Amino acid sequence: MNEGKEGRKYRYPDSLILVIGYIRVYLHLPYRQTEGIIKATGKSLPNHPSYSQISRRINNLDIDGSRSSSELDGDNDDLVMAVDSTGIKVTDRGQWMYEKWNVKNKKKGYLKIHVAVNIKTKEILALEVTDERVHDGRVMDKLLKRVVKRNNNGYAIKIKSVLADGAYDSNENFKCLEENKIQPGIKARKNSIISAKNASSRNREVRSQKDFPRWKKKIKYGKRWIAETAFSSMKRTYGEYVSATRFQNMVKEMALKVSLYNLLGRLS
Repeated sequence: MNEGKEGRKYRYPDSLILVIGYIRVYLHLPYRQTEGIIKATGKSLPNHPSYSQISRRINNLDIDGSRSSSELDGDNDDLVMAVDSTGIKVTDRGQWMYEKWNVKNKKKGYLKIHVAVNIKTKEILALEVTDERVHDGRVMDKLLKRVVKRNNNGYAIKIKSVLADGAYDSNENFKCLEENKIQPGIKARKNSIISAKNASSRNREVRSQKDFPRWKKKIKYGKRWIAETAFSSMKRTYGEYVSATRFQNMVKEMALKVSLYNLLGRLS
């Protein structure tokens, strides 16, 4: 197509770059080896993207692993989400090196990935990536806004309830759920009391959780562990670390892994 063309050459389509990105994260490859695989398997192509092009284009992709409204046929009923977070290492180096050479002060820290998971399909509906200093409870409203934004774009999903552990027990989170008419499934702290300063929905949950086994069964709190299942699947398949060195590229890499996780989940 570029033969005899005047001016700028045609660009590789984003769909091709996305597939190359999927190959890279699934096989745990550096960019140079990814280029080698594309060159070897795409011999019928007149040309192939270089490793620098692959890196630059992947980190500029607008990655969205959500489904279109036509693909949600059987999942348009009331949605129950599980919200949780986990840690991802920013290097594949073992802790032995830090202990052996006493470089604890140079430790890079780790990422925290916060997700909202559909407990019925195990699909990750929203992702937020932060550093380790961000508390879990401060991210729930961002995850919720991402899912609600999908609804406003034509998705006929009604969020019924959100399941979360005690880290999300705050008046701000209860008020956020109450404003969006979502039933809270947040475990209150053991020393919680009913107070006029609390959100009304939080007071109701504190009262209900005095009989915790009954509340747990009613709210189906045990389904919260499906978020842990999603974390386990991703870490076993794509590794417990990211290969990118810049934070914005780490975020893009995690979004790519979540997108592929959702895609493979729909195909299985």
